[in-house]
Amino acid sequence: MSSSPFATQPPIGFGPGSQSTAEDEGLAYLPMPSGMRTFEAPFIEVEDKDRYAPAFAVLEEVIAALEGWQPGESRIIDLAHLDAANVALVDEAMGEGEVAVKVEGRGDVRAMEIQEATFAGVWRLRGAAGTDRIEIGAFPRGAVVRAFGGGAGIDLSGLDAPAPGIFNAPALLVEIDDRARNRQPGDPAHVINLSLLPHTPEDLAMLDARLGPGATTVLSRGYGNCRIDATGTRHVWRVRFYNSQDMLILDTIEVSEVPEVACAAREDIADSAERLVEVLAAMR
Repeated sequence: MSSSPFATQPPIGFGPGSQSTAEDEGLAYLPMPSGMRTFEAPFIEVEDKDRYAPAFAVLEEVIAALEGWQPGESRIIDLAHLDAANVALVDEAMGEGEVAVKVEGRGDVRAMEIQEATFAGVWRLRGAAGTDRIEIGAFPRGAVVRAFGGGAGIDLSGLDAPAPGIFNAPALLVEIDDRARNRQPGDPAHVINLSLLPHTPEDLAMLDARLGPGATTVLSRGYGNCRIDATGTRHVWRVRFYNSQDMLILDTIEVSEVPEVACAAREDIADSAERLVEVLAAMR
């Protein structure tokens, strides 16, 4: 009986060692997050307790506001009565979190810089007109009120005769305008994922021009970065996510009161109250 060559040797490409490994091909993988941030109450040594009693009182106000906060509320704590040393101590206790907000001054809109503390839902506000306060809330109310620069609806004229290179922008503008005009308080966010839609540079330029520029910009830092820009159209935001190499990985237009990624959750605000109690106890 004649023997087949396959009876004595396996087919090429099968068995251990037959496939190339990652080392053989030199594959490179993106670095993955290797650590997790955990909260530890900072040690802030205060020798003269009486000298900094006003700062302690402000921190107690912040704790009370956090503990009593309800969704939709915005509580303001003015710092105008504090001297520079007490303000510095409050700032040291607050620290700097991952979300920063900038409101550009335009006409009647006053410029403002806002920094979230290391405690979610606690926002430090400084304005061009001497504004100096802390706000407790999911997101600073003033940054929303000033966000769109008084912008109204989108100019939809001429969309039936688009310029060369324009493909999806006219249909998107009609959709965005409808959602923005008919939005009611409490409606879920309407998100258009530009990263998944075919579009041209001319489409993006047309969207930017018709939506117009807003006054509020939000930067959120994490393992990557998120940039949120208000447009000149009410309730319309441009939300872009970047990886740790600053490459754009997600580009969206969102119709909402405020993009959720920028807001502090109710659970986080409750946790902030507990953590700030620890900080104040350590200072005293």
